[in-house]
Amino acid sequence: MIAETVCSAVAVAGLGIAAVTAYRKRFLAAARIAAYSLVPLGLVMTGAVGWVVDTAFSPTAWAGFVVLGGAWALFATTRAVERRRGGTRKERRAAARAAQTDTVAPAASAPSLGRAARPASRPEAAPRATGGSDDFSDIEAILKKHGI
Repeated sequence: MIAETVCSAVAVAGLGIAAVTAYRKRFLAAARIAAYSLVPLGLVMTGAVGWVVDTAFSPTAWAGFVVLGGAWALFATTRAVERRRGGTRKERRAAARAAQTDTVAPAASAPSLGRAARPASRPEAAPRATGGSDDFSDIEAILKKHGI
C-alpha cells in the first residue's frame, strides 16, 4: 500500500516537472521527463510493485535466493576446478593415453629424439674485432649461438 502511494506520488511530481519544462518551451525534454515519470505508475498498475514488495518481505523468497546463490557458487567452483585440471574426465584420460605412447618407432632400436640429435657442445664464438669496424660480428655471434 505504501509502495503504491509512493510510486503514484513520484509519477505526479514527475508530470508536474514535465509541465514546467514544457512551459519553458523545452518540449523534447518535457516529453522525456513525462515518460520517465509514468514508469512507476505503470509498474504499480501492472502489479509488479506488489510482487516486488511481497518478495522483499518474504522469508521464503530470501531463502530461495540463498539457495540459488549457493547453486551458482557450486557451479562456478566446479567450472574453475575443471579448467585448472585441464578439462573433463574424458579429456584427461585421452591426454594420459597420448602421453603413454612410445617415442620410439616400431623398427627403431633407439629413441628418435635422443642425445645424438643434440650437439654435444656449443661451438665457441670467434673473438670479436677490437677495432671500430662496422662489420656484423655481433650478429654473426648471435646466429652462431643459435646454430644458424
